Amino acid sequence: MEKTAETKPVSSWPNRLPKCVDGHHLTAALRETAKLALPIALTQLGQIAMMTTDLAYIGRIGTEAVAAAALAGMVLSVVLTLGSGVVSAVGPLAAQACGAANPAMVRRSLRMGLWAALVVWVPIMALPVGGEQIVLALGHGPATARLAQQYLFGLAWGALPALWFLAIRSFMTAVNRPAPVLWITLAAIPFNALLAYLLIFGKLGLPRLELFGAGLATTLVNCATFLAGLWFATMRRPFRDYRVLAHLWRFDWPLMRQIFVVGTPISIAIFMDSGLFSAMALLIGVIGTTAVAAHQIAFQVVTILFMIPFCIGMAASIRVGHAVGRNDASGVTRAGLAAMLLGVLIAAILTLAVIVARFEIAALFVGKSASNADATIGLAAKLILVGASFFITDAVQSIAAGGLRGLKDTRVPLLFAGIAYWPIGFSLSYVLGSKIGLGAIGIWIGLSIGKAVCAALLVLRFQLLTSRAGSTEASDASDRAPDSG
Repeated sequence: MEKTAETKPVSSWPNRLPKCVDGHHLTAALRETAKLALPIALTQLGQIAMMTTDLAYIGRIGTEAVAAAALAGMVLSVVLTLGSGVVSAVGPLAAQACGAANPAMVRRSLRMGLWAALVVWVPIMALPVGGEQIVLALGHGPATARLAQQYLFGLAWGALPALWFLAIRSFMTAVNRPAPVLWITLAAIPFNALLAYLLIFGKLGLPRLELFGAGLATTLVNCATFLAGLWFATMRRPFRDYRVLAHLWRFDWPLMRQIFVVGTPISIAIFMDSGLFSAMALLIGVIGTTAVAAHQIAFQVVTILFMIPFCIGMAASIRVGHAVGRNDASGVTRAGLAAMLLGVLIAAILTLAVIVARFEIAALFVGKSASNADATIGLAAKLILVGASFFITDAVQSIAAGGLRGLKDTRVPLLFAGIAYWPIGFSLSYVLGSKIGLGAIGIWIGLSIGKAVCAALLVLRFQLLTSRAGSTEASDASDRAPDSG
């Protein structure tokens, strides 16, 4: 149990702690959701910029280094997915505490998130440490496996500070102050570029470390961003008023269990999603190289478009969590609806633009001198056209899942993902693509149907939970009303 000082109500700290309040109009909810989602999206862009810089440097080492880095990244992504899903539970827990004006619970959520990152990181570090054996088991040569292990030796130790920074980022977003994370990320981009250049190529008297240097630079940048985030969280207002490091060594077992109960299904759902795309790639790989190239182009377009609804989904999780903390059932509905409207509007505009420019977009990824260039561009354009509905339904399912996370409802969405992605989505992709003979187009049709089913189930689940909450709120209000008789 926390000390009495930790349960101090937020109202005793006037004009210092962020106010987790909401307007009573959909327009205001749209504005607040957009204001929260924008810095989250820009932060994601900053992280992509750093990864792109690293890949550009590694490409100058050689093609084998690029292949090794891709394999090492695949191994490390398993570690980060396992950890980030669990740690991301800090967001809805802290958001609900913020909405309830309970700074002690906000602090405890971050504290247990930091501990959860450490608990998850210790066992899963066995994967990157044994990365060479994993790459060999996947059928790659000893030279590639050895290069991948070099990269992992430099890269893996940055996983823990990356997870800690994610916990701090979730805390800052939950209290409606995501901007410092964006500033830190923007500052990290040139720092990462310089450090990676020096360590990879051995400049300014430093040894030439190549792939190990690339991984080491990422680790050092992750440590720096975590320390910068910790400085903001402890030294700058309004974060320092939460006293996030108070009672740091006090272990809260019930809250730790709650973090794992909420966060573990998120990790598994991410694996299911990525596993579906990997399975699709295997199905398309049987068709031929042109189909594989076209699929990769369309998949890259999907990845870029998905980033915006993903960030809106993160904002929806926080906004819904705030309303839950305030016991505001109508606010929960309003926050979810505003996020979905915003996401669908943006996804529809981007989808229309992509459809109109689908041939030009595909041509950007294919050199004119490449073999089968015209066939690849034509097939990629068809896949983009087939995936038009998928772009919008993927946005809806991502935002609806975010809203449900704000309600701390993650196990039922995991069940929905398991049903929609595999028995429906993958089975249809296999039948349409391989059995009926529609090829890559049939595989993408199956994927689109699976995503649409998942989106529909998640929206219905959100409506069911919010309608139940609204009925309970109305019943409570009726019970409190004076008897007119």
